Amino acid sequence: MGATIGRIIIAVLDGVGAGELPDAAEYGDCGSNTLSNTAAAVGGLSLPDMGSLGLGCITEIAGVPPTTNPLGCYGKMREASAGKDTITGHWEIAGIVLPKAFPTYPQGFPPFIMAEFERLAGCEALGNKAASGTVIIDELGREHVLSGKPIVYTSADSVFQIAMHETVWPIEKQYALCQAAREMLVGEHQVGRVICRPFTGDGGDAEVRARLDTLGYSGPSAPFKRTERRKDYPVNPPRNMIDDIAAAGLRTHAIGKINEIYDGRGIQSFAHTTNNAAHTGALLKAIKAEDGCAELIFANLEDFDMLYGHRNDAPGMAAALETWDRALPEIRAAMRPDDMLIITADHGNDPTTPSTDHSREHPFLLVWGPNIQAGVSLGARATYADIAATVREAFGLPAGDAGESFLSLITG
Repeated sequence: MGATIGRIIIAVLDGVGAGELPDAAEYGDCGSNTLSNTAAAVGGLSLPDMGSLGLGCITEIAGVPPTTNPLGCYGKMREASAGKDTITGHWEIAGIVLPKAFPTYPQGFPPFIMAEFERLAGCEALGNKAASGTVIIDELGREHVLSGKPIVYTSADSVFQIAMHETVWPIEKQYALCQAAREMLVGEHQVGRVICRPFTGDGGDAEVRARLDTLGYSGPSAPFKRTERRKDYPVNPPRNMIDDIAAAGLRTHAIGKINEIYDGRGIQSFAHTTNNAAHTGALLKAIKAEDGCAELIFANLEDFDMLYGHRNDAPGMAAALETWDRALPEIRAAMRPDDMLIITADHGNDPTTPSTDHSREHPFLLVWGPNIQAGVSLGARATYADIAATVREAFGLPAGDAGESFLSLITG
């Protein structure tokens, strides 16, 4: 009889891939390996806790050698879905395999889409191209403030992003426009996410400052900078493991953007944290909660992707990984005897390649718990949905449509 699992904690290190997938060439991602290439770029990583769980056994990582006696179970996963975006990756973790990728618009959105959006906004839009979010507000922030026109941009991912200054477009008005855009983008143009990207600052420009002053802006003179009041508007997902957890009378607690990724469905409580430090703090608090918080605690830590992968910042990526690793011993120490921790990723975002977009990589897979078997190689899993299948079996739920459980391998 194997160990009983009472609670499962999933921590997704957003964008932390462990090497290219066999079809990486189709996505322009040959040679991508977020962990290995980041480590090489900075002269080695110090990740003693994840290393002790078996991280160095998954892919070559300078500073994180393979261990002969891993404390955890280790492996990697192949994305069975088409695409390499956040929604697709997280949905597959929950058991949804998408045969067709969400649409992308590397050349900008079609005129008829922009015309409808401009009707909703009540004015023309700026941008309408693929761009870095920080670069485009530097480029178009001045014109936006002076004209009031929202900035629309996308990336290699399936996203319709709208950047607006919080003084020019008050935040609730921004959210309302983004919700309207979400409702507009349906059918063949149903992008994975509409994202509200508010920003502040005056760009150090006297004319911009004068305009903002007339609108009541009281902030200091500073470069344009995105705020943490970002909000995602995803597609409503098909039925998945979170729905079935709720149907069984069990609870899911979401941390970071998990609640938004699954459109809040089946989630009983959430912590709307906006950076890795806050995500980690919320994760620890949930694990320590006297009532157990929930049977599934599901967290996304997006700084690896948002702040470092998309900005080709290998030193920043390295520092963030090391910060997470330093927090991991306290997280593990707080876990209960029947807890299981799964640490993984949703895609890659190699900061050392010319691209600033996601990379088509295997996510690493680490599993640990006080009563979980140590040193088990989980191999190369055929789909992220193996996590969903394992969660389902652990909680005694009906099998889903995809994935193979590895519960028997790790519980003895």
